[in-house]
Amino acid sequence: MKRKVVALLMVLSLVIGAGGMYGWMKWSQNDQSIGNAGTVNELKSTKAPVSQDEEFAKLQKTYQLISSRYYQKVSSDKLLEGAIDGMVKTLKDPYSVYMDEDTASQFTQSLDSSFEGIGTEVSMVDGKVTVIAPFKDSPAERSGVKPNDQIVSVDGKSLEGLDLYKAVLKIRGKKGSTVTLGIKRKGVNDTLKIDVKRDTIPIETVYSNVQKVAGKKVGVLNITSFSEDTGSDFKKKLSDLEGQDIQGLVIDVRGNPGGYLDAVDSMLKEIIPEGKPFVQIEDRKGNKQRYVSELKEKKDYPIVGLVDGGSASASEIMAGALKEAGGYPLVGEKTFGKGTVQQTIDLGDGSNVKLTLAKWLTPDGNWIHKKGIKPNYAVKQPAYFYSSPLSIEKPLAYDMNSEQVKTAQKMLKGLGFDPGRSDGYFDEKTETAVTAFQKANKLTPSGKIDQKTAGEIESKIITQIRNKKNDLQLQTALEIAANKKK
Repeated sequence: MKRKVVALLMVLSLVIGAGGMYGWMKWSQNDQSIGNAGTVNELKSTKAPVSQDEEFAKLQKTYQLISSRYYQKVSSDKLLEGAIDGMVKTLKDPYSVYMDEDTASQFTQSLDSSFEGIGTEVSMVDGKVTVIAPFKDSPAERSGVKPNDQIVSVDGKSLEGLDLYKAVLKIRGKKGSTVTLGIKRKGVNDTLKIDVKRDTIPIETVYSNVQKVAGKKVGVLNITSFSEDTGSDFKKKLSDLEGQDIQGLVIDVRGNPGGYLDAVDSMLKEIIPEGKPFVQIEDRKGNKQRYVSELKEKKDYPIVGLVDGGSASASEIMAGALKEAGGYPLVGEKTFGKGTVQQTIDLGDGSNVKLTLAKWLTPDGNWIHKKGIKPNYAVKQPAYFYSSPLSIEKPLAYDMNSEQVKTAQKMLKGLGFDPGRSDGYFDEKTETAVTAFQKANKLTPSGKIDQKTAGEIESKIITQIRNKKNDLQLQTALEIAANKKK
């Protein structure tokens, strides 16, 4: 057993110390479908240098001491896994994670496969399971989960103290089952309770359509994540759009949490002309690997990128390349801000370690980590796009004052039933607006928001949000693409 422990620890030391530029063309699944990471700094010490053999001798001695003298019998595997997990945790990097064999086996689904769950990308930020972005048209998105939401409980049980992967296992589940998420959201005092019905999360990642704007045909490519087949799908659908003689193109990566580097690499080579590198990968020693395109000329139509706070990682590589290497404008909101690269490394026994091995820079050499990328045209959606779900435990009525009333007021205004205020106080005008909504939708006109009325309000809001005409960010991008010269 002693030889096994030392051998495995030496393998781990080689993994952590590896500095070569291997594996950059494939990013690990971005925190396993469910980013604030810093670079891993080298430790400095005023003590005399200690050899690696001496360091591991101390670790081995501790292992032997616990194994032979601790007052209870302890599994040798648990001791070893605890040592590895402890080393990774000292990095204080939410993207670097150790997964034991049991945990890793449940995360073998790569970005090119479907899985059953709620469909959202999460990371551990300040000790909280934090949503980067829900996938397009996923159960999470349909239920009202938003970027930067903190998931604090699952089915009433706190996630406090669990690492990211154990928390994710509680969130995932069989298709058709329902999970209740406890959500903390910025600007909302109460913990939201959101019921999400789990489903199969599909593998399709590129959607295309053509919009008519000012008499011109503008193609739209919506990319939901960067999986193994995304690059080839993008190329095919771009060719199909060009076959329809489009006169402009919008590339929409809103809510896209990232994925494989080789996918975004192959896509950018289709639209970014040669010259500047479209991304630069920098290792701990400052060595840079630059990725360049061989495309001779720009496309003969304008291109516009569409981004928001849920655009992260590989999506930000796309956004940075469009803006700085292609000279193409971005529309929307500032991106998430994840500028590091991870690789998952098999430790040989079914367990693995996912480690941050580099950072990436934009074409102009900017590191956007924790900063994000600002769009050329900042556009926010209507207020009801950002509203929280309505959680009705008892009917909302006259003279009440709460976050739920505030949410309902925003929704009613978005639906054309303006209550005249949105501060959370249920006054007479709010009551009148509720009554009018109820009459228009054949509900009992009580002037109170019960569960049935709340459900109808939310249903109408979802319909509003899915109507492209109400998508101000998309409409702005379409107008720019239609009117901007090449």
